[in-house]
Amino acid sequence: MNLQLQNLHGSDISDVLEELATLRITVFREYPYLYDGTTEYEKQYLQSYLECPDSIVVLACDEGRPVGASTGLPLAAADSDFQRPFENAGNQPVDTWFYCAESVLLPEYRGQGFGHRFFDEREAHAAKLDGITHTCFCAVERPPTHPARPETYRDLEPFWTARGYQKREDLRTSFPWKEVSETEETVKPLIFWTKEIKR
Repeated sequence: MNLQLQNLHGSDISDVLEELATLRITVFREYPYLYDGTTEYEKQYLQSYLECPDSIVVLACDEGRPVGASTGLPLAAADSDFQRPFENAGNQPVDTWFYCAESVLLPEYRGQGFGHRFFDEREAHAAKLDGITHTCFCAVERPPTHPARPETYRDLEPFWTARGYQKREDLRTSFPWKEVSETEETVKPLIFWTKEIKR
């Protein structure tokens, strides 16, 4: 399998906005996010990436067809729900963090090392930005007994730990979205993982 990776920044992301929205809706419908999304909401959510020149979308294409993507931007440009835990902690300015937002990849392309490549590209981009000293991301917290958890589900915590990320019990937030089994949005708990940039 020979997927081609392309890095897009700021307003250039508008060229793939429709495809990116579709990918996110498709992949995040799976456990653990169980996201019941719409294209309109996705385009609104992704607007901050279009408006930030230091954002990045790592797009994976198979013969020109987008099959995966990974996003990131300085935390100072992200939604306030993601900034708040760092502001409350008070020990490091928000503008020193780069937020590695989400990675999505269609099932048939997984297990080929693209999870690492998505992180590689975002971390390399973050390291080029003035004042950025750390990267972070957050993940939804689900109980191990969640009824929608499939038997084949692979916990990603060992992967994140192997990449040098530390789970931060002191950095938590919440974010609303509608699950496939819900009639309206509910707030979901999220926990951050962080890593210092080595230049």
